[in-house]
Amino acid sequence: MQTFNSTTDSSAVSDTLQNISDGVVHDVSGRNGVSYRDRQLVEEQAKIVLSNNSQKKFSSSIWRLPTEILAQIFLYCLPENGNLAPAPYLSPMLLTTVCRRWREIAVDMPNLWRRLRLEVGHGDWQQRAFCYDSYLKRSRGRQLSLTLECYNNDWTELRSLLQPYVDQISSLSLWFYSGAGSLAMADFHGLEELVIYTDGPDPVLAVTHSIAQLPPSMRSLKLMNLWLNLRLLSDFSPRAWASLTNLEIVVDGLDSFPRLLRLCPNLSSLTMIGIFTAIETSETLVHANLQSLRISGHLHLDWAGNLGLFNSITLPNLRAVEVRNIGQWPHEEFKAFLTRSQCPLESLIFGGGVMTTDRQLAEYVTLFPSLKLVTDPMRSTFYF
Repeated sequence: MQTFNSTTDSSAVSDTLQNISDGVVHDVSGRNGVSYRDRQLVEEQAKIVLSNNSQKKFSSSIWRLPTEILAQIFLYCLPENGNLAPAPYLSPMLLTTVCRRWREIAVDMPNLWRRLRLEVGHGDWQQRAFCYDSYLKRSRGRQLSLTLECYNNDWTELRSLLQPYVDQISSLSLWFYSGAGSLAMADFHGLEELVIYTDGPDPVLAVTHSIAQLPPSMRSLKLMNLWLNLRLLSDFSPRAWASLTNLEIVVDGLDSFPRLLRLCPNLSSLTMIGIFTAIETSETLVHANLQSLRISGHLHLDWAGNLGLFNSITLPNLRAVEVRNIGQWPHEEFKAFLTRSQCPLESLIFGGGVMTTDRQLAEYVTLFPSLKLVTDPMRSTFYF
């Protein structure tokens, strides 16, 4: 058995374990698969260690902890606020600096090395790339969640670095800056979730080229701060987004709604945000899979027109609707849509910026006696 004689190491372990114990109360079992009972056991073991005041007792206690318990504690030590760049003061890097045993355990835990933020375009790229590669190697084939930020608008270096790990990447967040080039998402064969951020309108073409064809594994796409219209959406091939089940998008015009449903025949959840104007169309569309629809617009409360949003759409599997900021609610249009769709609506939420009447609300309850009906003016932000 290893001994633990270093006073410096003892202090470092004590401080680090205290930080872990403070963080262990956060329930992240959904993220790392640790059960509630396991979490209780981890907390109890941490308290036992921290209750020993003398270094001698502390050293004895810490080394009696089984590797399995330390491994559970290490999982709870991971930062919870997204993917972060490697830093010596953050786990998992921090865990490797405390003592030899902790380093060996941490390095031998692939699940500690699955989330990473990578930046290119400033600083010493060779040194940074070596650090990133060493980090990713420790994931040992596990699925990866990565955030990529390219400040020099050239994805070449990042693409080269990630080539050995491309099939491991299941979740990806991309930052596109002004002047950025495209990055073909079809090359990420294991990708399931994609989030794209932009710093303005300039990268629109780069983004649309990047997502012109998504891999068959893709299930969720979120396009933040990026306005797309019918013309841009019409440039995509008919089956470009066929694998998506969740889509969050900002659009310029309600005429994008039918196009989105055609692009995503397997979609079960759609969040559509934008500036909406009334549309007129004789085209009819049935989408059998959509279950959740969230809409946030930017209309004045005195809008009294018919949006035309529900006139040509039939959604037989729709279960939840949430709307905000679209002015006067098109009650008769929506009621006709519900009758036509014969959907099992379970939840209807009217947020701020939506004008309804008590009589209209009562009619929905009559149509769906078990309906969860909510009117909440505090739900008024443009983005969900």
